[in-house]
Amino acid sequence: MKEPLSMSLSAQTRREIAQITALALLDIHAVEVAKDRPFILSSGVASPVYIDVRKVISYPAVREKLMGFATDVIDANVGRDQIDAIAGAETAGIPFAAWIAFETGLPMQYVRKRAQGFGPQAHIEGVWEPGQRVLLVEDLTTDGASKLRFCQALRAAGLVVKDVFMLFQYDIFAETGAAMDRAGIRLHELCTWADILDVAVAHNRFTKQERDIIAAFLKDPLGWSTDHGGARSLTF
Repeated sequence: MKEPLSMSLSAQTRREIAQITALALLDIHAVEVAKDRPFILSSGVASPVYIDVRKVISYPAVREKLMGFATDVIDANVGRDQIDAIAGAETAGIPFAAWIAFETGLPMQYVRKRAQGFGPQAHIEGVWEPGQRVLLVEDLTTDGASKLRFCQALRAAGLVVKDVFMLFQYDIFAETGAAMDRAGIRLHELCTWADILDVAVAHNRFTKQERDIIAAFLKDPLGWSTDHGGARSLTF
């Protein structure tokens, strides 16, 4: 079990974590640029770029490094003494929650997308009790809508959830921050699309035209989506 950090991570350390994570995701080809037609995200937003963080589970060295980073960020930003258990979000969040639970020595549950049975407990698998302080773990966050639903399911069962950790956050939709603030939820990540683009430029990944398209999307994602046949707004 990894010992918790005694102080917050410096801005330089956070920047290094973001850059190393972004490069690792590029190296394992987790990032794909659209060719003939844009990707359509679950929110309906059209995007010129797609990321599959689940690929991390197939690369042990990358997985070990990123889970170490995850524990450092959680210890510094949330505090291990503020968490009683780790909850993985079905399905992509479950393996990462398991590794983080192992790293921190904390109990684990997982929360279902759809209830199995009846009552508030129908969404949750594992041993838990009302009042338990839970950290929700996911692979990534796009607009944050699914994170809100998972947190609502946990809260309905009497669990206390204020923080969500994911390896990757899009961090491009202003609406996401407002929705999380209203729900009393804080998001924590290793890197964002801005980090991916910075590292792609520094390491000459993708063509300049592809990087310019990604930059245009990040600057105005809903405008880009509208122009390419996708959703014009987000719904929470």
